[in-house]
Order: sequence, then structure tokens, then C-alpha cells
Amino acid sequence: MNQPLAYVNPQAKVAANVVIEPFVSIDKNVIIEEGTWIGSNATIMEGARIGKNCKIFPGAVISAIPQDLKFAGEDTIVKIGNNVVIREFATINRGTKASYETVIGDNTLLMAYVHVAHDCVVGNNVIMANAAMLAGHVIVDDWAIIGGMVPVHQFCHIGTHSIIAGGTGVGKDVPPYTKAAREPLSYVGVNSIGLRRRGFSPEVISKIQEIYRIIFIKGYNVSQAVEIIEARVEATPERDEILSFIANSSRGIMKGYSKLRDK
Repeated sequence: MNQPLAYVNPQAKVAANVVIEPFVSIDKNVIIEEGTWIGSNATIMEGARIGKNCKIFPGAVISAIPQDLKFAGEDTIVKIGNNVVIREFATINRGTKASYETVIGDNTLLMAYVHVAHDCVVGNNVIMANAAMLAGHVIVDDWAIIGGMVPVHQFCHIGTHSIIAGGTGVGKDVPPYTKAAREPLSYVGVNSIGLRRRGFSPEVISKIQEIYRIIFIKGYNVSQAVEIIEARVEATPERDEILSFIANSSRGIMKGYSKLRDK
């Protein structure tokens, strides 16, 4: 859509039916696919790759250079999937030479003032509530929900179908299917409501709960818990997802729940 009050660089590739509201700025080396809407005063900077049917609300800044002093002007991008909603004043930074891209998956919702830093990979169907912030190199798996005002430390990994309570500082990895809260970051249960909504059977949810009782409740260390799970718990996709997550955790997983922390 031709909007005379917007600036679209002649080198940008914008599909014919993209709606661009007044005072939008779109730089060179930008690709925007069909059906996307860009609200007033949004800024789409060099290196943005935006998919189909996205909604980018006023004040959002997409593909600004990284807030990383090691960045040396390398050619990097932000890659945004289809049906993504980016609300007011959210910011998504380009990658660095570490991976050359920052990625947002399909059907993801980034609420107002969310920040996604360089080299993050955010999966499909993720929700980040208002003012949640990802430092560099964070991985957020599909269907995760991050509450409002949650800061996530660089290189952390947030597992699939997990949920993090608002205002919780995340400095450790959050395993799949769990609820995380408290200070320091702790396991507070399985995300059973979310799993039921997404079609997981009661039997599968019960097996996930059994696994996390071994990991977080029964007093074993993580290595002991993994050995017990491998020996005693029937192999399922969910069990294998959990064990793979733990084996590949670079920052270590969050703590188990303990009432002693209240004393």
C-alpha cells in the first residue's frame, strides 16, 4: 500500500498488499511478505525479514544493530515468521557473527515493551508478556510463556510448554513442561493446565509429573535423578525431551522447590 507519509527505501522488497501506516520507516535490505500490517511510527531497519500476515504495532523497532560491543558491523538479520504479533515499542535486535541471525517463529505474540536481543531463537506459538526481556543467545522453545517483566540471562534455554511467572529473574535453564517462579528461580510444578489445553492426555501429564518428582522433589541431585529416570521410567517422547534438555543444558537447570527458602 503506497503511504505518502511513510518512508520506504527503494531497495526494500515489500509485498503489494502490505499495509503501511503513516510515519513508518522501512530501510534498505528489508523483505516484508504478504498480508502484513505495520502501524504508525514503527521502524523496520536494515536486515529485517518479516513473514506473512504479521502485525507490527506503533513504536516497535525491528532489526536495530545489537547492543553488543563486539558487534563490528557484520551483515546479519532478524527473521520473523508468519502470523507474528509485535505490540507497541517492542524491540528486536539483529544477530552478530555468533549466528548471524535473530529468529522469531510463527504465531508468536510479543507484547508491549518486549526486548529480544541478538542471536536469540524464539520458537513457534510463544507468548512473551509486557516488558519481558531476553539477553543475547537465549533459546525459547515452542509454546513457552514468559510472564511480564521477566529478565532472562544470556545463553539461557526455556523449554517447550513451560511457563514463567511474571517478575521472575531467569538465570538458569527452565526445563520443558514446567512452571517456574520464586527467587531464586525454582520449580513450582508441571504446567498441567497449559498441557491439557494443548491436547496432552491425563496419562501423559501424570508421567511428566512423575519424572519431575524424581528430579525436583525427592532429594536426588540431577545426575542421580537422570539415572533413575533412565532406568525406571518408560521411554516416551516427553521423557526423552526432558532428558535431552538436561543433557544439553549449558547453564544448569533451575532449583527444586523448597520450603526452607521461606525461612
